Amino acid sequence: MVTCRVRVAQPDDCDHIMRMIKELSEFEKLSDQVKTSAEVLRRDGFEGPSPLFRCLVAELDEADREDGGPAIVGYALSYFVYSTWKGRALYLEDLYVMPAYRDKGIGSQLFVAVAESCLDLGCAHLQLACPEWNTKAISFYFARGAFNLSQEEGWRMFRFLPDALRRTSSNLTDQSLDAAAAPSTKTEGTTQPMKAGQT
Repeated sequence: MVTCRVRVAQPDDCDHIMRMIKELSEFEKLSDQVKTSAEVLRRDGFEGPSPLFRCLVAELDEADREDGGPAIVGYALSYFVYSTWKGRALYLEDLYVMPAYRDKGIGSQLFVAVAESCLDLGCAHLQLACPEWNTKAISFYFARGAFNLSQEEGWRMFRFLPDALRRTSSNLTDQSLDAAAAPSTKTEGTTQPMKAGQT
């Protein structure tokens, strides 16, 4: 196990966080979907009175760094969501450790810090999404007490992209929509982007 310090991210860390976000997107073969930047992270997470996300970073001691390698080798990014059944909850968007530093306990340290933060904030639960093919990450979460909402309760996650939203908005004037009653749905937990981290 390497020695690292898990700490709250600072604005100056955004370049490193963005680097790892791109690495994670490449791992998930979805790099074409990354539209954010370090500047956007700084704006959304650090500059306003109400940050849109919380982020922790894993920082190596100098003795454990590879020659010329980065000090920050992992991150966990989360944000508040709200359950109408249970109240405030935390959604873990990304949990990522650089490949060269996996299987060294860093992912576990990050996850423990997220779990403690979730409890300290009085959240009803911690929720995340993980692709089916990432069996290593799934095993990591199962080993820490996660249960699969898709299997246990049958929930499915949906996403509306801007084009669909614009079509929906423009179609509100279409009288044909009045003929179809919208089904009643209960979106317990959250409907968040379908991404997950690699430990």
